[in-house]
Amino acid sequence: MTDAPGARDSVDMRLRRVARPTTTHPHPATSGTPTVLTGATVVLPTGTVENGQLTVDGTRITGLAPENAQVIDVTDHYVLPGFVDIHNHGGGGASFTSGSVEDILKGIHTHRLHGTTTLVASTVTGDMDFLCQRAGLLSELAEQGEIAGIHFEGPFISPCRKGAHSEDLLRDPDPAEVRKLIDAARGRAKMVTLATELPGGTDSVRLLAEQGVIAAIGHTDATYEQTVEAIDAGATVATHLFNAMPPLGHRSPGPIAALLEDDRITVELINDGTHLHPAALQLAFHRAGADRVAFITDAMDAAGFGDGRYWLGPLEVEVADGVARLLGDGTIAGSTLTLDRAFKRAVTVDGLSVEDAVTALSATPARLLGMDDRIGSLEPGKDADLVLLDADYELKGVMRRGEWVVGPQLG
Repeated sequence: MTDAPGARDSVDMRLRRVARPTTTHPHPATSGTPTVLTGATVVLPTGTVENGQLTVDGTRITGLAPENAQVIDVTDHYVLPGFVDIHNHGGGGASFTSGSVEDILKGIHTHRLHGTTTLVASTVTGDMDFLCQRAGLLSELAEQGEIAGIHFEGPFISPCRKGAHSEDLLRDPDPAEVRKLIDAARGRAKMVTLATELPGGTDSVRLLAEQGVIAAIGHTDATYEQTVEAIDAGATVATHLFNAMPPLGHRSPGPIAALLEDDRITVELINDGTHLHPAALQLAFHRAGADRVAFITDAMDAAGFGDGRYWLGPLEVEVADGVARLLGDGTIAGSTLTLDRAFKRAVTVDGLSVEDAVTALSATPARLLGMDDRIGSLEPGKDADLVLLDADYELKGVMRRGEWVVGPQLG
C-alpha cells in the first residue's frame, strides 16, 4: 500500500497538508451570518411541519432568527437531518481500507455530496498488523472530526459466510486479538462485526461491551440459539441483516429470527434494490420498526464514481450497471449506494413514510453511535447538519456543521 501509516506525528503532518476537497456547488458559508430556511417541509422528531422554518447560527441549529439573518426561501422542498452511515468502506474511487489520507478524504467528501454528514469508516478483512496500522491512521481522521469512528468488518467472521472477504485471512475472534485491534484505534473503534458462534465469539462480545464498542453479529453461520446467546452477552447490531447469514427457515430459524425479535438489536439494511427484495425490507420494518433499523450503504470505492474494476481489500471487484461483484465467483461485494438514493427508494419504492425513512437514516444510527445529543435530528443546539430535497426527493443541498457542502440549488 502506498500510504501505510507510520508514526503518529507523520500522520498528523499528512493531515495538516492535505487540501480539503472544494464544494462543487459553492454557496456563501453560514458561519458568519445566521441563516433562516423558510417555506420548507421540515421533518422534526415531533413530526413534519409544513411551511416551516429552520435557523442556523454558526455551526448549530437555533430556535430564534436574529434580525440580521440571511433568509433563503426553500418552498416546495424538504429539510431533513443529515444522514448518518455506520457502515461504509469508501467512495469516489477511494478505499477506507487501503487508500492514502488523500484518498480517504475524497471518499468522505463523495458521500457528503450525497447527504451523509456523519460517517463511520469500515475496513475489510486483512492481516492483523495491517489492520492495526489502518486503525491508527483512521483514528487520526476521527480525532480531526472527518469520520465518527471505525468499524472493523472482519477478520473475525465465518468462512461459510465470508462474502467478499479473503478466506485466507479469516481468524477466530480470540478476545486478545480483538482487544489488540480496538486498542490500535485509540478509543475510536465504534463497532466490530463478529461471527459470534466461532471459538472466542461470546467472550469477545463481552469484551467489546465492556469497552463501549458495538458488537455486531454478521457474516455468521450461527443457529438461532447461538445468536440469542450472543445477544445476551451484549451484541446490539445485526450487520446487513439477511446478507451473509443463513436464510430464515421454519424449522431452523437461524440468526435472522433472533435478531429481528429482540428489541436490543438494531438491524442494518442495504436498501439498494440488489441486496434485498422489497418484501424482506418490509418484513424487517414490520417486525423491528424504524427505531431499530439503520439504513447503511456498505459502499465500496465505486460509490459515486462509476463502473469498472476495483479492489476490495486483496480481492478484485468488477462493477457493472452499479452492482459490485467479485471477479470469478460473482459474489456481491459491497454496494455503490449513497444514502440519498436509499432515502428516495425507501419512500418511492418501499412505501415508507418520510418520517420513518428519516428515522432509519439519521435518528436511529445517531443514537446507536451515542451521538444523538449532537446529530440525527433537527433540534436547537444540535449540529447544523441537514439535507435539502425537492418534491421528487432529489438532493438539492447539503449542510454540515453550518457550512454548505452542496449549496442550495433552487432554480
